[in-house]
Amino acid sequence: MRLSASRFYVCPQCKAPLRLDMLEDSGEQVLSGTLSCRCGEVFEISHGIPDLTWPRQLASSDMEAKHWYDANADVYDENLHLTFDTFREDESAVRNRLVDKLDLREGSCVLELGAGSGRDSVLIAERLGPAGQLYLQDISLAILRKSFSKLAQYPVATEFHVGNACSLPFPDRVFDAVFHFGGLNTFSDIDGFFREVNRVAKIGAKIVVGDESMPVWLRNTEFGAILMNSNPLYRYDLPLQHLPVSCREVKLEWIIGGVFYVLEYRVGDGEPFADLDFEIPGIRGGSHRTRYHGVLEGVTAEAKSLAQQASAKSGKSMHRWLDDVVRSAATRDLESE
Repeated sequence: MRLSASRFYVCPQCKAPLRLDMLEDSGEQVLSGTLSCRCGEVFEISHGIPDLTWPRQLASSDMEAKHWYDANADVYDENLHLTFDTFREDESAVRNRLVDKLDLREGSCVLELGAGSGRDSVLIAERLGPAGQLYLQDISLAILRKSFSKLAQYPVATEFHVGNACSLPFPDRVFDAVFHFGGLNTFSDIDGFFREVNRVAKIGAKIVVGDESMPVWLRNTEFGAILMNSNPLYRYDLPLQHLPVSCREVKLEWIIGGVFYVLEYRVGDGEPFADLDFEIPGIRGGSHRTRYHGVLEGVTAEAKSLAQQASAKSGKSMHRWLDDVVRSAATRDLESE
């Protein structure tokens, strides 16, 4: 970990700044020590890699994923091609198309979550150039170590940390792009993942996320049944219900044999904009907002008919006529008290 990067991390629990206490360093590199928070949490740095995992006791699905990657780190790269071979896809072409979606520029600051052995990381790194910054996270240090030598050949400033993608150790609005592919299905808090991603991304930042999911039109086919039997992760549903309201320009695509989804979007600020208050032309009138909030108790059919006749005779929309009548009657009755 670079000394300058230590100031970039925050507590994954409370998001307060962390204090660095170095035990061993080599120039700009912090080799061992701790990052401490005023809330009382202390995070270890070992061999230059901070462990910022939160919560301390991982949920069962997160712990299972960690154990699996720990156990399979040494053979992971050897076997990953099998997925692409199954669908006769070119792995390099697929990964490059995924990274294309990030709309990267030289000098961008990018976060990759669940970076694994770095197969996508190197494609991101080569596009950022020496002025860029690349932060890589994984829940398993064993699999993350497999990316070290791959990234070493690129001039981009690269930082690694161990952590939980659902509780990120970064301040608000710092990344130009965030990328994750191949792990979201097993995350224990998918709501938390998207909430944290949108928090640490700048307004307008590009987010690209994907994983296995058999599309609904293939689930009842033999094709779908065979693949879901072989790999139960294909049974997972799309995470659309977990997207925050601040997502904009959302796009959905299926790749790699049509059984992996890719979600891409840009981060906005709060809910999207709509003019809810302009007067809608026509007999009914009113605005989107008044039609939602202005509903009163129902009237008899006779009263409704009379109101429609009176509204038409006055030349006003029903909204305007009713608003005037109710205001006038209410004011009269209130003033007579």
